[in-house]
Amino acid sequence: MERDDCHSATRTHPFFHELKMTRAQRIRGIILGSVLFPLRITLTALIFLMMWPLARLRSAGLSAEECSRPITGWRRWLLHPIIRFLSRSAFFCLGFLWTKVKGRCADLKEAPVLVVAPHSSFLDMLVLPQTELATVVSRSENTSLPVVGALLEFNQSVMVSRKDPESRRKAVAQLTERLNSGGYWPQMLMFPEGTTTNGSSLIKFKPGAFLAGVPVQPVLLRYPNKLDTVRWTYKGTSWVETLWYTTSQFYTNSTVEFMPVYTPSEEEKKDPNLYADNVQKLMAKALGVPSTDYVMEGRVPVNKVGGLSLPIDSPARDTLSLLHKNGLEAHEVEAALDRMIDRCQSGAQGSKCSAEELASILGLTDTQTAGNICSFYSKDESVDLRQIYLSVSAVSGFVSFSTLLHTAFTLFDAEGSGSLSAEQLSGLMGALLGFPQHRTADLYSQASEEGQLTEENLLRVLTSHPTYQKVVKEYLQPEEEAGSQLANGKAVNNNGNMLNGHGSIHYKKFE
Repeated sequence: MERDDCHSATRTHPFFHELKMTRAQRIRGIILGSVLFPLRITLTALIFLMMWPLARLRSAGLSAEECSRPITGWRRWLLHPIIRFLSRSAFFCLGFLWTKVKGRCADLKEAPVLVVAPHSSFLDMLVLPQTELATVVSRSENTSLPVVGALLEFNQSVMVSRKDPESRRKAVAQLTERLNSGGYWPQMLMFPEGTTTNGSSLIKFKPGAFLAGVPVQPVLLRYPNKLDTVRWTYKGTSWVETLWYTTSQFYTNSTVEFMPVYTPSEEEKKDPNLYADNVQKLMAKALGVPSTDYVMEGRVPVNKVGGLSLPIDSPARDTLSLLHKNGLEAHEVEAALDRMIDRCQSGAQGSKCSAEELASILGLTDTQTAGNICSFYSKDESVDLRQIYLSVSAVSGFVSFSTLLHTAFTLFDAEGSGSLSAEQLSGLMGALLGFPQHRTADLYSQASEEGQLTEENLLRVLTSHPTYQKVVKEYLQPEEEAGSQLANGKAVNNNGNMLNGHGSIHYKKFE
């Protein structure tokens, strides 16, 4: 299965879904929704309220040590079937009147873990009743939610905080222990994509489900409906709209297909990433969609190429789009970039600046626009000007790539040694791409000689190595056939197909 490289999101952008309906369908949805939505949500809420005390009862009176082991005895044989029945009833009330099941769910000894894809929305939990309420992995923040927290406790889920590295390490250890318990712990169910998508492709599987090297059973989850109301992604249809339009249908079809158990080879057991990639390809082929290297990093969708993380929504192109909307022409953008690099090279004020300072540098009267630009590059209130200068210069076309790389190399070679360390290379590539780069080891090994990474060798690898050459050509240069070009000081918008669909532009300097 071929993978999409770089940022060819115009072919397959899995992180965006917008429900398209005709006027008649919208009117029908409003009419039916005004009746079905409140009715179904009320019935579902009542069922969840019934489940709440039953879920709490399962662990009532047990010590922390007893709760750390699989629940057995009457607490399982009595309460488990009731919760499973109520779970299925809740989805029945939401409009999933029946779920078509293909194949057979493997037992615990055959496959300790079930891997489900594609992951479409929070409604994918309808697969749980079909798997005897297999144990799941969930965010630790969910434990504080009413009812949901109790159900996760009932499920004895593996909890993990995405913000805490120590929590992630503990979760991996706990997951590996359970999968290698030889049937002591119940079967687990995981969504290896790690986030929801529009189903147009399978994004890169995370290795968590494959770390233990045990057999897995791939499970395909489909919603064969005329209107694709179920999906809820990074951008597009909101979760409220998903719930409204789904419950506004008379019924919603769903299909759960259990594929044959996949037993890993010795090579796959030693390499969880290889194991995950091969299962991803197998499931993508069965679904009839491409397998890609898209992944979600820090809540930002990126494409993985040669170890580099390429954000789907390019911060540099978004920045140029905002500047264009604020009336800045080519010469004004170029002047602003000159002011940025002058400040970075002077060393007097440093490369970090606030939104107010950025507005002054860009010549903007609207501080909010500068704040939006800061948010493209940073999660706090300050931004590194090196990132903005290098990434925007790359896609604007004001300077050649070799000249830009020389500037970048100088900025990050603080000691003036003529060589970059692995950490400095990560910083340089992060600034060029406008997104943090934490896995540049492959690039460093390709470009360094005897532990020395010179500007000449880095330029050679970036412009001649097949993988990195494509990154440079498709991501660090102006898109000749897309966006706006400023000719003779006049903006001409040709509305080309852009990655982010926001009308991003690039400027090309004409001599």
